[in-house]
Amino acid sequence: MSLRADAVLFDKDGTLFEFGATWNAWGQQALRHLSDGCEATLLALAEAARFDLETESFHADSPVVAGTNREAAACLASALPGREAGEIESYLERTGAEAPLKPAAPLVPLMAQLEAMGLPLGVMTNDAESVAHAHLGYAGIRGVFDFIAGFDSGFGAKPDPAPLLAFAERVAIAPGRIVMVGDSPHDLSAGRAAGMQTVAVLTGPIGADRLAPLADAVLPDIGHLPGWLLGA
Repeated sequence: MSLRADAVLFDKDGTLFEFGATWNAWGQQALRHLSDGCEATLLALAEAARFDLETESFHADSPVVAGTNREAAACLASALPGREAGEIESYLERTGAEAPLKPAAPLVPLMAQLEAMGLPLGVMTNDAESVAHAHLGYAGIRGVFDFIAGFDSGFGAKPDPAPLLAFAERVAIAPGRIVMVGDSPHDLSAGRAAGMQTVAVLTGPIGADRLAPLADAVLPDIGHLPGWLLGA
């Protein structure tokens, strides 16, 4: 069986899990908690986070969409004078680990299929590593991954290619034979910079028009990945 790649590295939010269905309700709750009942503060937080309070959803250019947990905390701290970014980061990490997850595809059978194809698998997210472990464990797939890294794992954060190259080193496969799968320009730019193949999925808030120039393929969701790997 000839495959397009010999290993797969996934982003987490917007890729393994649908972004809007997972994070919009969490975002609304987090902003209201941090505003402590002050409408003016809520509006300032929503503007800083690029969160639409009417539609209860993040805008595609929100720093929460592709940025690290630390970057999201710093952005929210700018609207909360007197609050430490570190305190906000801890709150985001703690509550984010309990966010309601909506898988982008049936994950257990999909990962079993990819494993059966002989592919080492990894996850690199700009979320915290502890949150990644919590989410993957909840979804029942944590054990299938050879590599799970967050922005705080010591390898850096996307769009820096360093954490992607750390995965390549871990599984001892040349970057050109690895596919980076993600839903944001950060994911795909990191993949290109690492010399990897790149596949975009449309289960995040960013459309195909922005992703296609950085991707070797654009798929509706990760459920279509086995077919792409087989050359279909």
